[in-house]
Amino acid sequence: MAEGVLFELAGRVLGALTSLTLEEIQLSLGVKAELENLTNTVSTIQAVILDAEKRSSHNLEIKDWLRKLKDVILDADDLLDDFSTEVLRHKVMVGDVMTKEVCTFYSSSNQLVFSPKMGHKIKAIRESLNGIADDRAKFHFMESPIEPQMMNRERETYSFVPEEEVVGREDDKNAIVECLLDNNVVENVSIISIVGMGGLGKTTLAQLIYNDKIVNKTFELKLWICVSSNFDVKQIVKAILEHLIDEKLKESLEILQTQLRDKLNGKKYLLVLDDMWNEDNNKWFLLKNLLMVGARGSRIMVTTRSEKVAMIIGTTLRYPLKGLTEEKAWSLFVKIAFEQGQEPENQALVGLGKEIMNNRAGVPLVIRTIASLLRSKTSENEWWSFKNYELSKIAQEENDISSTLKLSYDHLPPYLKQCFAYCSLFPKDYKIQVKTLIDLWAAQGFIKLSDPKQCVEDVGREYFMVLLWRSFFQDIGKDEHGNIIWCKMHNLMHDLATLVSGMESVVLNSSGEKIGEKVRHLSFNLMDPITTLNGRKMRTVLASSVGGNLGNLTCDALVSNLKYLRTLDLSNLRLRALPSSIGELKHLRYLDVSENRDIKILPNSITRLQNLQTLKLNNCGSLRELPIDTKNWSILGI
Repeated sequence: MAEGVLFELAGRVLGALTSLTLEEIQLSLGVKAELENLTNTVSTIQAVILDAEKRSSHNLEIKDWLRKLKDVILDADDLLDDFSTEVLRHKVMVGDVMTKEVCTFYSSSNQLVFSPKMGHKIKAIRESLNGIADDRAKFHFMESPIEPQMMNRERETYSFVPEEEVVGREDDKNAIVECLLDNNVVENVSIISIVGMGGLGKTTLAQLIYNDKIVNKTFELKLWICVSSNFDVKQIVKAILEHLIDEKLKESLEILQTQLRDKLNGKKYLLVLDDMWNEDNNKWFLLKNLLMVGARGSRIMVTTRSEKVAMIIGTTLRYPLKGLTEEKAWSLFVKIAFEQGQEPENQALVGLGKEIMNNRAGVPLVIRTIASLLRSKTSENEWWSFKNYELSKIAQEENDISSTLKLSYDHLPPYLKQCFAYCSLFPKDYKIQVKTLIDLWAAQGFIKLSDPKQCVEDVGREYFMVLLWRSFFQDIGKDEHGNIIWCKMHNLMHDLATLVSGMESVVLNSSGEKIGEKVRHLSFNLMDPITTLNGRKMRTVLASSVGGNLGNLTCDALVSNLKYLRTLDLSNLRLRALPSSIGELKHLRYLDVSENRDIKILPNSITRLQNLQTLKLNNCGSLRELPIDTKNWSILGI
């Protein structure tokens, strides 16, 4: 998760440093000074991170600089977690007696207070950060505001498309045209939203509708505006007016809005706002109020990737665009991949083509990209090689597919980018339990509370809903009360999550795969890699997908070697016991040992896990009791 999330991590570290510096605890002068110096260093670096992240996609040197920086920031995060854990441990040890707490905490026997070792560790991290920070001068970074701003990537579209080039959208076009022509509406100006993930062809469908002959005859005025990421009301009003009067304008918004209302007043118009991202109610209502002067039957047609946009703009009709049917997807593929747009006589190529098209989910952008690549390949061997060796790499390369979908990712705030990237750890087509997902995010520190009264689960669900509204998740399942309890990710979105998570997150499916030194989050479907993780600073291990015997010795080796884990999933592994070494995982926030029916007791060492937030014990039928000191934990699923 190296891309787009370092600012958030640095902010978390800075917050922890500030709270430690202000904490009313006795620190040796060396430790306190080093904490203050580290705070200044992180603050200085954070000021340029957003600019660095924005430029890293085009500069390998900057990308490498960010990677080194994140490694050290993560080390600082681990060290500060050690520090805060020790503070918590001391407070728990002395109970509720304030006098005893103060005496114990300030006593000379308290190794946290008088620890030169802590000071040396902080100094080493600060020196590493300073060395990396010194390199920033050569990149000429701009200092960014502390509040992250959206990294805009402008996109332009136009209203024309040759109808003969579009395959499989006739039914969608006819359905929307019918709605455009329906006069049985309450408001003079009604709004139609075409909603769907990137690559489905929302703009192409809008172009087809815009150029329809009946539509041309129905509307007195037609206007096409590509909104893209910069929803500037003045610029949109200016663009509409310039379209109407065919000249450049420089007036103020006050003059422009008067001119716009005059031009639209009493006219039956069709306005297309293509590629809309704005989720600011106030900005939308400011524009909408200027557009409501049209004659009865006027329409505003919006294309967007965000369900929330469709909701905010007061959609009269929401049209969710789906992928092409298998038959229509094949027709589009044939049109592009084969000469004269017809199936060849070589049925072997046809068969390979259909295998390649399998599970493409009918996404026109994907079909066009793959078909274009295959058009220059004429032999069966070339097609076979493409299917077996090249196809899986397509979504991870800088092509139309990844860049189109990545635009959705680029529009996310940093705290949601890390949440989305983390989802790469789940297998494709996996039913992701929403509650579990929120718990995993919380364990990694991804969920920010802006108010102490907020609940982590409530804020986490808000995060999930934003990602759902923006089409990062799909195929939801609800309980009897209508609450969303599970979802899936489109395969292309999963590919995107894998792309943006970079080298930090890995899903291992075969024993031949290597685990890079920079891996921090791991899920796997085999047991071989467990013994090769020694010394890695892993933060996540999801071992449940092994789905078989995980011997006690293997489990002990796994736990003993991974001291920095925040998340450990050992569910459904037929374990008979948890190793006592589990108590050494002082950073652990999330532990799942569900579906291990032979576990009878938990080791007493588990009570040392001061940071544990979630312990899942679903269907551990043989478990009879918990260690007594766990009575204050929030135990889930027993």
